Amino acid sequence: MDMTLEVILLPVSDVDRAKEFYRDKVGFHVDLDGEVMEGVRIVQLTPPGSGCSIALVDGLQVPTGTPRPGTYHGMQLCVTDAKAAHEELTARGLEVTEPQQFAPQDGATFMYFKDPDGNGWAIQEYRKRETEPLHQVLAQLRGK
Repeated sequence: MDMTLEVILLPVSDVDRAKEFYRDKVGFHVDLDGEVMEGVRIVQLTPPGSGCSIALVDGLQVPTGTPRPGTYHGMQLCVTDAKAAHEELTARGLEVTEPQQFAPQDGATFMYFKDPDGNGWAIQEYRKRETEPLHQVLAQLRGK
């Protein structure tokens, strides 16, 4: 059985503020913004090139427990060029750390930012994705 991770519910205190932040400063695409059932609004945003989205939710109680805004840390985005990504993100007004290289190999350079509620993100430079996009790698694995 295949399973895909496609949506992460991200706890925020102000859906409109978070939508603006992720759209304008981080560059996510707004896929959906609407009331999906009475009293429940969902804003779904996807990073460019990603198969996984975040959902900002207002008015929904999750049966497994509703997380508090600012409690999510360790979510990770991948880019093929950390320096270029840093320049683009800071030009949009995002407060992101300078890229830090922890080791010389590909995948060992990171930078970090937080959203307005304090949810923490990492951005990893993974140059290999320039020539081997994840969707192609996964398609090849399924073909084996």
